[in-house]
Amino acid sequence: MTAVLPSSYTVRSPSKEDAQAVLELVSAYNTSVVGFADYTLEDAEDELTEPGFAPETDGWLVFDGDRLVGYGSIFGKGNHSQLDLDLVTADLTVETYLLQRILTRAEEFARAYGHASVQLDAVNYRADTARAERLANNGFQPGTTFHRMRIDHDGQVPAPDVPEGITVRRGAPDEATRRAAHDVLNASFDGQFGFSPRSFEEWHAAQENHSAFDWSQLTLLELDGETVALRLSNDQFVEDENCGYVGRLGVLEKARGRGLAKFLLRDQFALDAVAGRAGTILHVDTNNPTPALGVYLSVGMQPVLVMEVWRREVSV
Repeated sequence: MTAVLPSSYTVRSPSKEDAQAVLELVSAYNTSVVGFADYTLEDAEDELTEPGFAPETDGWLVFDGDRLVGYGSIFGKGNHSQLDLDLVTADLTVETYLLQRILTRAEEFARAYGHASVQLDAVNYRADTARAERLANNGFQPGTTFHRMRIDHDGQVPAPDVPEGITVRRGAPDEATRRAAHDVLNASFDGQFGFSPRSFEEWHAAQENHSAFDWSQLTLLELDGETVALRLSNDQFVEDENCGYVGRLGVLEKARGRGLAKFLLRDQFALDAVAGRAGTILHVDTNNPTPALGVYLSVGMQPVLVMEVWRREVSV
């Protein structure tokens, strides 16, 4: 059944200038579910200006008069075989309308990239059981569960010893270093749920656009002159929680078992403590093929928020 919006409602594409309105909409929803905004103005601006996001075809704002009542978007990386949706509204008619637009666009992506079908993912707070039920009723199935992990810092945290044979490289001022990081990222995350490998150019543009990141926050580990591990940190949670954030942490399979992940974590804890951060945050897929959750628990991190990814196959 096709959703028909009330005649007083209007729909248009978003732009960066709409970031404040999107912030207010998303923050109100998040607060109603988890008790806090969990979103910042920079988050909204980054989302609306993400390289590869075409707002004229891939984003929708629904207004009741001058009031924003719905926001929807769809985004793909790499070969666009896996797509992410964002949909926020308190109006069920608007939700149905936006989902229909998103599903139609997913089919268009599948045709454009030569896929018989694509995977469409939606992230949902576990606490929002009503939305989970609606996703299930619209053909989505549980995909995986992410835990937001956090450790609090009370005063200074001792810097860890560097593992034997390892050289630490901090920052990435040159292209060669950034390409090495990109190679490790794609190799170490290969096969993990929802990960879409991107070309260096696409990935680099995304990092440059991320307002909470700069290249000084990239750390690489070398073993016998080869880059085997990386940590991509950023300031995404500084504004709202005064916490450092580990966006990506990856170790090549051949270098696992040497304690590199634990070193990178403890090193980040020490850096965040020196910077006066209240703690360090990261997200982990609990179905990760590597024992990542156990590693994070072993260094003192604890789950503070649970999010589920719901997936629907969209065929053409």
